Amino acid sequence: MCHLPGLVVFDLDYTLWPFWVDTHVDPPFQRDRAGSVLDARGRPVRLYPEVPAVLERLQGLGVPMAAASRTGETRGATQLLELFGVRRFLRCVEIYPRGKSAHFHRLQQDTGVPFAQMLFFDDEERNIRDVSKLGTGGSDPPGGPPALLGRTPLPAPHGGMLGEGSGTEMLQGGGEQMARRGGGEWWGSPSLSSPP
Repeated sequence: MCHLPGLVVFDLDYTLWPFWVDTHVDPPFQRDRAGSVLDARGRPVRLYPEVPAVLERLQGLGVPMAAASRTGETRGATQLLELFGVRRFLRCVEIYPRGKSAHFHRLQQDTGVPFAQMLFFDDEERNIRDVSKLGTGGSDPPGGPPALLGRTPLPAPHGGMLGEGSGTEMLQGGGEQMARRGGGEWWGSPSLSSPP
């Protein structure tokens, strides 16, 4: 039997896009006539190319999504979520410079989803460790965020597997990716970027 997460939470910097919004780009952002998103200096900024397909797939599976970021550049990050069209996928957004556990307590309060039913994607191991103490599963896979987003560890509608244990780790085997939840169950699937 395979279980879908009750909530998938994404970090922003180096998880949905390849930069720190408070360091590598200059807000405010705007869309040009061609539809590209530009920073204040006119430099193009982009999502990781896999992101739209992953968000669409999660939405198609009926999995609610949220964002949690510690950036101090809350306006710029919020503006990018809108300009990239990501905000429409997100049930909740927590963007402020506090620890990830503060974000997750707020997400749990706002959604009612238990921590053990949340799955978190972040490029920083310290953030994953922070939320794993709450019982939330997380992943920072080898190959970085592009690899993560191209092979998001969630079940396809046709099934998956359960395992034992606890912690937050990523396993690959038999053509499947699996992320371990804090409570010990596994979500496994073929790539989310490929059709079911």
